[in-house]
Amino acid sequence: MLMAHPAVLRELVTEYEALELLHARQGKAEVRRRMDDIAYTLCVSTGTRDVDAALSAARHRLPGTGVQDDSLLTGTG
Repeated sequence: MLMAHPAVLRELVTEYEALELLHARQGKAEVRRRMDDIAYTLCVSTGTRDVDAALSAARHRLPGTGVQDDSLLTGTG
């Protein structure tokens, strides 16, 4: 499987989190559509099927993040 560059993953995660806050405040449809687009890209980039798993996998691949719990990725725990 091709792996996205960590810089790309970091950008996607950062943008998704910012849009998530914006959507919570404003609830605009265009923000939700952009979130859906980024969620899809994250899923494809990480080989996952839902945005929560994609975010976890992306964070796990970022250098220096110190992710301690990888149970979502390994199926254990």
